Parts: sequence; structure tokens; C-alpha cells
Amino acid sequence: MAKTSRSGAWLWVTGLVFIVLGLVLAVGGGWLVSLGGSWYYLIIGLALIVDGYLLIGARRAALWLYALILLGTAIWSVLEVRFDWWQLVPRMAVWFVLGLWLVMPWISRRLVVGDPHGQRRTWPVWLALVVSLVVGVVGYFTDYHTLAGSVPEANMAALGTDGSGVPPGEWVAYGRSGLGQRYAPAAQITPANVGQLKEAWTFHTRDFRGPTDPFEIANEVTPLKANGKLYICTAHNIVIALDPDTGKELWRFDPKINRDAKTYQHMICRGVAYYDSGSYAAAAPATAASVATKPAASGAPDKPVMATRGAVPADAIHFDSCPRRIFAPTADATIVSINADNGQLCTDFGDKGVIGLYQGMSMTQRGFLNPTSPPVVTQHVLIVSAAVTDNDSTHEPSGVIRGYDIDSGRLLWNWDSANPDETAPLAPGQFYKHNSPNSWSVSSVDEKLGMVYIPMGNQTPDMWGGNRYPEGEKFNSSIVALDIATGKLRWVFQTVHHDLWDMDVGGQPNLMDLDTPQGKVPVVIASTKRADIYVIDRRDGKLVVPAPEQPVPQGAAEGDYSAPTQPFSALSFKPERRLRESDMWGTNPFDQLMCRILFKQLRYDGIFTPPSEQGSLIYPGNYGVFDWGGVAVDPVRQVLVGNPNYVAFVSRLHRRDTIDAKGGTGSEQGLQPMTGTPFAVDLHPLLSPLGIPCQAPPWGYVAAVDLKTMQKVWMHRNGTVIDNAPLPIPLPLGVPSLGGAITTGGGVVFMSATLDYYFRAYDLRTGNKLWEVRLPAGGQAIPMSYVSDKTGRQYVVLMAGGHGSLGTKMGDSLIAYALPSSGTTQPAPAQSAP
Repeated sequence: MAKTSRSGAWLWVTGLVFIVLGLVLAVGGGWLVSLGGSWYYLIIGLALIVDGYLLIGARRAALWLYALILLGTAIWSVLEVRFDWWQLVPRMAVWFVLGLWLVMPWISRRLVVGDPHGQRRTWPVWLALVVSLVVGVVGYFTDYHTLAGSVPEANMAALGTDGSGVPPGEWVAYGRSGLGQRYAPAAQITPANVGQLKEAWTFHTRDFRGPTDPFEIANEVTPLKANGKLYICTAHNIVIALDPDTGKELWRFDPKINRDAKTYQHMICRGVAYYDSGSYAAAAPATAASVATKPAASGAPDKPVMATRGAVPADAIHFDSCPRRIFAPTADATIVSINADNGQLCTDFGDKGVIGLYQGMSMTQRGFLNPTSPPVVTQHVLIVSAAVTDNDSTHEPSGVIRGYDIDSGRLLWNWDSANPDETAPLAPGQFYKHNSPNSWSVSSVDEKLGMVYIPMGNQTPDMWGGNRYPEGEKFNSSIVALDIATGKLRWVFQTVHHDLWDMDVGGQPNLMDLDTPQGKVPVVIASTKRADIYVIDRRDGKLVVPAPEQPVPQGAAEGDYSAPTQPFSALSFKPERRLRESDMWGTNPFDQLMCRILFKQLRYDGIFTPPSEQGSLIYPGNYGVFDWGGVAVDPVRQVLVGNPNYVAFVSRLHRRDTIDAKGGTGSEQGLQPMTGTPFAVDLHPLLSPLGIPCQAPPWGYVAAVDLKTMQKVWMHRNGTVIDNAPLPIPLPLGVPSLGGAITTGGGVVFMSATLDYYFRAYDLRTGNKLWEVRLPAGGQAIPMSYVSDKTGRQYVVLMAGGHGSLGTKMGDSLIAYALPSSGTTQPAPAQSAP
């Protein structure tokens, strides 16, 4: 009797659960229908309500109705998303589990009303369960998202050099050389032995996040290997030199930046620059960039004008006192010159070793001008740019690019994109135009051609451009080639016209000699947030890969306008089609329903939908398909490797009189004030109520392009949700990544960058994962590889320090990996100095 009572109670509870679930779906489904969305949720919600009453009444028809719900869901799911496993799961999994519950004896045996023969048949539900299971199994073994292929053998067998002139075992600049290729010629590590890599040493910087640091603090540094040392910087701009074989600290320089300023939007140091006067003396003299300290050639006056507290005159310089230098940026808007041998300031540079970047600025508030990337080193000119605070106001520091004498730190020229024809240094008391387009990323240089290639950002604010400088408009989101000696504009190519989406050029441009039917062509390859990759003849700025103009959506916010067309490159990783309601995702039908409602509430006309007060879906999102991690190229095998991301964002404008928006958020997401415009803007990823992306995975890939044909050769989902999901399960959905890859002469690609804490190696030929190792923190940085001067051993080194704005675990570990030593002394693991 008691058992019967309990069974009846289960039936009642199950029926009530069905009614509640049905009510939620019916209400939400009705809302979705009113927005022009799918009728499925409304229909299923009503069906569940009816089924709940049938269960409470112990009616056998409950099983038949539920079988129809299961079968209808399976058919609807396949029609919407085919057999895409990760799209099927949130549509079918909950209903499959509830179906199994219904056929359990303690439920099914109580369903007797309407069954005069007492047969208690459950076969309709079992049939529907089998059909659902078959659909799921087919989906599990179906992959719509992988491009399986391989780099042609002719490419893989190619011989040659990278053209950089850098010794094969060195990594002397952010991208290994000024060409920005991120190609390490060392071939000791191969696909055959990379699985044997082991940790060789770990160094701890001891520089951690502080209580007053901004939300967007990150350890994005790529080490340099030069002068028999490794050089790194921390998020607080501390520069450290290490022994490459042991990781032992050799010296440390702390610029002691102001850590109490709460106006920083970023606290980042991507790297430092290295200069060795002897390397130029040993090489052939540069032809196009030989300016030394020649004011007549550069338009500079005879007397220095750049120093913050008085410069050393050029005729008093004795560069031999500091022949090897580290040039390091700081968040306090300075560049410091450090003796690469001993970590002491090079006091004959600038103002006792420092140049101040607020010189000539009308806006000097701390934190609003921040060089997060290393400057560019050439034989005679140090080229410096800096980030400004995004989306805070229309009165921010200038985005001017400046060239300094590399010996003395004397200003030689300045190129302000809002005043592009005047490159002579400002006279005392003059100012650059505030708020002009800036360059916050890493530039590349071809000293033989005498040009520096600068990836440009946007004139802030990014999301409303009704009052931008007309002179600077053509330089927003562009690749700009400047003359090294004079700073004069040589050419410009704009990737986004009147950018309202923050689709700036974030990655360092890659310079290489491209094999074409007409012979080798010197090109610059520019990856962009908008997903297009532009291949340009770096001599004259003419396109090598076509990028025809195509119409884009119109209808910008009041007081603004949208460009009628945009250039779409034939080499692109843009999504194959625009997002649809059926692309909305979730962990379950209810989460997915809310994502569909959010999607239908937003304005979305495809790529380049302008920001709006309604709220616009921006896809590709502000996060970028390719951000500052850019792409890597193997110039010998003519292969490009990148890590494209696909995360939709929402850009919603708020009239200033309707909202209180203040600056100093310490992040580029959330409510941004855009003071000086009619609007504030709310920027955020399109997320479900549970905080996961609303669009279906994959969200991140690793991919390769054959640059001889400009065709993708492989593309694989990359990374798992183990460190981001409520349960630590390594589901291989393909997650976003921030950072980038390197290629090596051994045919191995290395990359961390993903939101899970792993460092991985891939086969350059196929993209197959060959090796992975767990990291102690987020690896949102670009690795590098070098060869020991002492042992000939090849190392691969990565900073695992985390990223505040991405929410990955923060840390302070610089980790080196190498193959087991053979015939050499294995260095003992080293920790930071006490």
C-alpha cells in the first residue's frame, strides 16, 4: 500500500514538473513568436502542459503525447541544424532524459486510465527514444566544422631562409625580427619527437595583480632572446633578464610606475625591443634608413625639443657607453632605455634614460596614454606609438607616431594622422591634435625599403563617429607605411571605412617574400578583427589579393553615418553566412529559448550592422576574429597559421540624458561613457542567462592557409571548456583564444592562447594536435623559440600569466620546454631569485 502511494506521488510530481516546464516554454515561446521567431517552443510548451495533466490523471495517453513531443523535437532539430552534435544536445537531451523517466516502471505502471486491456504499453516512447538516440549517434560522428587537409608536399619540402638576417637561434624582436613573421628556423623539434617535450625550467616573476589594478590586467609578453639572455617585461613594466639555459634571473629593472592610478584601462606589456649597434656595424649599411642624427634629412631643428626635463644635446652623445639596449614601454607613457648587459639606465638617452610621451599632448591625465606594445627598432630611428583609453571621451591624447634618434632619444619626426602632412617636430608650446587615430599594436619594418608598417586603431570613441577628424578618417583601421627617415606617408590601405565597430588592425603585420607566378613579391600580410586578411605589395600599397568593395548595411545612429561599402578580401576567415535564430545555443532548451529572444530583439542586418539604440548584434564581434595575436607565417613553406575566433557582441547606444555613464571602468566591456558624443555605449558578448555564448560552438579554431594559392588547407576546433564550464569536463567545443601561434623550421606550430590552460603543438602539414601540457595559469601570450648558445638545445618558452578581462587564472610563470638532453648537461629547474 505504501509502495503504491509513493508511485502515485511520483506520478503527481512528474505531472507538476511537466506543467511548470510547459508554462515556462509556452510563455517564452509566445514571446518569441511575437518577435517573429520559431513556433516550436510555444507548441511544445502547450503540449507539455497537457501531458502534465494527463500524467496527474494517470492517463495512458500521456505516453503517446510524449512520444509525439520526442519525435517532433527530433525532426525539428534535424531540420534546423542537420546532425550537428553540439547543436542537437541542448534541443534534445532534456527531453530524452524525461522520456527515460516516463518509461520507468514506477511511472508507466500507474498509467492505467484509458488502457482497458491493462497492457500498459510504453513502446511509443521507446520508439521515440530510439529515434532520438539514432539522431544523436549520427550527430556525434558528423563533423561540419573541421576542414581536413594538408599543406602540399612541395611547400613542405621547400628550402630557404626567412630573409630577416637574424641568426637562426635568436629571437631579437617581438615577431623574432622586424618582419613580424614569428617563424623560428630551428628544426630540432619535429612532429616525430615533439611529444617528448618536457619542462626544462620555470621562472616566477613575483609580479602579481594589485588591489588598485584595472580589471584588464594581463601578462601578454613574448620574450626576446639576444645578447646571450632572455628579456621579458611584466604587466607592471618590470624588465627582467634571464639565463636562457636555466631561467636564472640575471638582472631586474623596475620603472616603479604609479600603481595607484585608477584611470588605467589596461595594464599590459606585450614585450620590449632590443637594439645592438654592433649588429648593424657588422652588416651592410642600410640604404634607405641611414639618417643617424641628420636634422636636414628629417626636418628636425638643430636643438632637441622632445625631452620632458631637458635632453642631452646630440653632439654630447657617446653611444658606446650603452651599445646594447632594451627599449621598454611603461604604463606611465614613457619609454626607458636600459643597458641590456646589466639592467642599468642608459642615461645618455633622452632625459637620463627616459623619453616622455606626453610631450606635445594637450590631454595629460595619467593612464590615458599607454604604450602597451614594444617600439620599433631600426638602425637610426626608434619608432614609438601608444594606446589611448577606448570609448571614454572625445578629448584624449593624440595617436601620434614618433621617430626618435636611437642614440640620443632626440625627436626626429612625428606623424599625426589628423595632421598627416606635417612631420617636423612641434615647436615649443604647440600640441598635437587630441584624440587622433592611434596605433596600439606592434609595427613591422623593412629597413631595405626604408619603411615601417603600422597597424592603426580607431579614433576613439569607436562606436559613434559623427565628429571625427576628416583628415584622419582615411587612417582609421588601416595599414600605414611611413618613411623611416622622415616619417612621411608612403602609402595607406584602409581595411574598414568609417569604423563604428572597433574593427581595428590588431595584429602585427607580417612581412615576407611571396611566391607568385610572376616571381617573388615583397608583401605585407595584415590580419584584422573583421576576419579579412589583406595581402599588399609593401613597396607601393597595391593589393596582391583582390579586396573589392561591397555594399554593407546602412542606418547609423543620429548624427552619424555608415560607409556605403567596405573592402572584402578574397582571403578571409569571415563566417560563411550571417547568424540565424537557429544558431542560438544554450545548455538546455530554456537557456536556448532566452538566447533566441535576445537575438530577435536585436538589430542584425549581417556584418557591419551599425550600432543602435535598439541594440545591434555585431558579428564578427568586437573581440575580433584576429586580435593582437595576429597570424604567423612560415616564409619558407609559404604557409600562414592563425587562430580565428567567432564570438558575437552586442553594441547598444544610450542617449546621454537617459543614463549616467562614467569613465574609469578598467575594461573595454560594459557601459562606456563616450563623453563628447550624444551617446554612451554598452558593449558585451552575446551571452545566455547562464553566462555562456548564445551562438553555437565552435567559438575558436586553429587554421592554416597555403599562401601560394591563398586557400585554406586545414581548420580544426581548438580547445576545451574544462576551465570555463560549471563542471570541469574537457568538452572539445573549440573555445576563444587571445594570443597567437609561432611556426618552426621543424614543421611544428606552437600556441597556447585558448581559454583552457593548455600549451599545444600542432603538425604544420595537417593541423593535427601532437602534444599538449597543462599550464598553471592562463596562457594568453605568444610563445617563442630559440637555440641555446651553449648547448645547441632548442627551447620553446611561454608566459603563463593569465588575463584579467578574459577571466583566466592569473599567474607569474615563464616556462621553458625542451626535448630531453642528449649528451649535454640538463639544466636544473630554476625559480625566481629570492
